[in-house]
Amino acid sequence: MQISTLLIDLSYIMPRSKQALLPKQKRMFAQVGEQLRMARLRRRLSAQQVAERAGIARSTLSLIEKGSSSSTMATLFRILSVLGLEEDYLALAKDDELGRRLEDAKLTAPKKRAPKRKNKKPKRASD
Repeated sequence: MQISTLLIDLSYIMPRSKQALLPKQKRMFAQVGEQLRMARLRRRLSAQQVAERAGIARSTLSLIEKGSSSSTMATLFRILSVLGLEEDYLALAKDDELGRRLEDAKLTAPKKRAPKRKNKKPKRASD
């Protein structure tokens, strides 16, 4: 019990490091947020309704819709579920074109063979 208390206390002391996003990544988060907002509006749901059903604060939903990268993947999944779009979650990294090309390049590259072993003993002429 003392160890868990100590760990909780350390979490207040040790700051979380936050890695900066590249501009392209920021634009992508903003686009996802806008798409979620539009999906919510097309269903004529208020931000409060979606937030309550997803089990998050309305302010959290607002931040996500504005492109904040601070939410978890689980939060995103819950929002998608509320909107009936949970199958879209499975599309993440589904079409890995670059990965396929890299893998295909490995498969088609000729394999280098190990050098042939040289016999240390010379062959004897049969007597």
